[in-house]
Amino acid sequence: MVKYRWVLGSVALFLCGSSAFAQETTFRGFRVEAKAGVDRLQANGNHDDRFAYGGAAGWDGIIGEKIVVGPEVSYLDTNGKSCAGGVRGGQVCTRTRREIGIAVRAGYLPTPALLIFGKAGYANDSQRKTFTGDPAGGTAFNDRYRTDGYQVGGGIEYSLVHNFYVSAEYKYANYYSHTSRQNVLGGIGVRF
Repeated sequence: MVKYRWVLGSVALFLCGSSAFAQETTFRGFRVEAKAGVDRLQANGNHDDRFAYGGAAGWDGIIGEKIVVGPEVSYLDTNGKSCAGGVRGGQVCTRTRREIGIAVRAGYLPTPALLIFGKAGYANDSQRKTFTGDPAGGTAFNDRYRTDGYQVGGGIEYSLVHNFYVSAEYKYANYYSHTSRQNVLGGIGVRF
């Protein structure tokens, strides 16, 4: 009988420890994440797919036991280029380099280790537009600028072990320069 009490006591202790671990790995506090994936620049009626990398940092708070809300800042770097035939036989090209974003994330916890979230906010993109004129007198130009816009997206995060998680997300950003970007990104992060 004493042997069974010891086994039951060990199982109860393990379950209590697992419950405490699940509470520790819920999505609250400061986080930092590295991201990489595919970036699609859409400009000049065409698109270009490139590898992209970057990161995000944010803070998450929990409302009740299931709702997660918090701010996020992000950085994404790529070398996208989209070109189209221009006026008078020239070519118009738009290049993008880096995007900086500020967003608010809101999500739901179906389990203590899984977060399903959506986000929306501001995005700023560094771009360069060039026009190569034709030899018969088209005027070429090369213009660098930053353009503002908005971003929306969503994804999932999954806690692996204490403080570490993986994520997958889709994000769409539209800028006032008549360009847009779509990203499909995977990430790995840590919570503090």
